[in-house]
Amino acid sequence: MTPPSDPVREQLARVLGWEEAHVGFDKAVDKVPADRRGALAPGFEHSLWQLLEHMRLAQRDLLEFCVSARYVHALRWPDDYWPTLPAPPDAAAWNAGIADFKTDREKLMALARDPGVDLFKTVPTGKAGQTYARAILLVADHNAYHLGQFVAVRRGLRIWP
Repeated sequence: MTPPSDPVREQLARVLGWEEAHVGFDKAVDKVPADRRGALAPGFEHSLWQLLEHMRLAQRDLLEFCVSARYVHALRWPDDYWPTLPAPPDAAAWNAGIADFKTDREKLMALARDPGVDLFKTVPTGKAGQTYARAILLVADHNAYHLGQFVAVRRGLRIWP
């Protein structure tokens, strides 16, 4: 008999990928024309590529913060969290960015669901209050914010469904 799942853990895992209050990542990145991935929409500072890479880098950094007992915060804000070039070097980089984002998101979801992880414990190299639950919620909040920007840029470029 399978034990009942923990509703808090399940909700934390779901919030990383849900589409209940906004567009989800998968729909936002779907069918972006290659020639528009580095374009700047009027009134926006970042391209779709820059937003994708920023979300991927920040999510990866927070994942490593949670799972690595040897984590060192080596990235400098904001320079190391944003790509300098507006466009991906090629289609492979765009596809890899999406795949890496999804893989890391799945790892965070698994972390949230892991009953062996005390969600309210400080992560290995964290300071007081920097818990697993906080990191997971931070990723979800950060991604939701930038997904909104991603959709707004797509609208500005006139490539939103």
